[in-house]
Amino acid sequence: MENFERDRLVNMVLAPYLQKATALRGIRRYVGGNQFRHALGTFAILIDYHYVDPILLKASVIHDLFEDTKSTTYDEIKSLDVDGEKVLELVLEETRKKTESKDDYLKRLLAKGSERAKILKCADRISNLTDLHPDIFDKEFIKNYIIETKKWVIPMAEQVNKDMLFELEDLIKRRETNMKFSSSIWPLRRKNGD
Repeated sequence: MENFERDRLVNMVLAPYLQKATALRGIRRYVGGNQFRHALGTFAILIDYHYVDPILLKASVIHDLFEDTKSTTYDEIKSLDVDGEKVLELVLEETRKKTESKDDYLKRLLAKGSERAKILKCADRISNLTDLHPDIFDKEFIKNYIIETKKWVIPMAEQVNKDMLFELEDLIKRRETNMKFSSSIWPLRRKNGD
């Protein structure tokens, strides 16, 4: 790791954001686990791609906070540290508004989202696709999620990170293959009580 990257990570204040993110522990995910683990997974994906931008990394651990909880105010995030206001701006930019359909939300991010917001959405989607298993999710849900990813998130990845694009395409291909395989064995598994 370059000195610049190491210094940015060493000097980053993350603990207050992690503390706020613990509010997500009680929010269960359909695939198991909770939203807190998903937030940390999104953070880990960004680190894996060598992102050291403190605003982006801090936003990743609280990116679902306002969608999934009512436990934190905007002012609390603003006051966490010197980056609080910029972190809040990014989280709000990446958060789906109550008035937006899912397509409208993703269309807005693709057309008007900042580079940071698109990178965060790509990492979030990589985390979600990793958890998208055909033995847990309905086949139609998976199909629609893949279509949505191809339509909106793949173009974002094309704009911001070719390696994330490759991973997203690989995850989609694997989910499509697994879905075909799973649908052929699903009746047997269900009959056997698996």
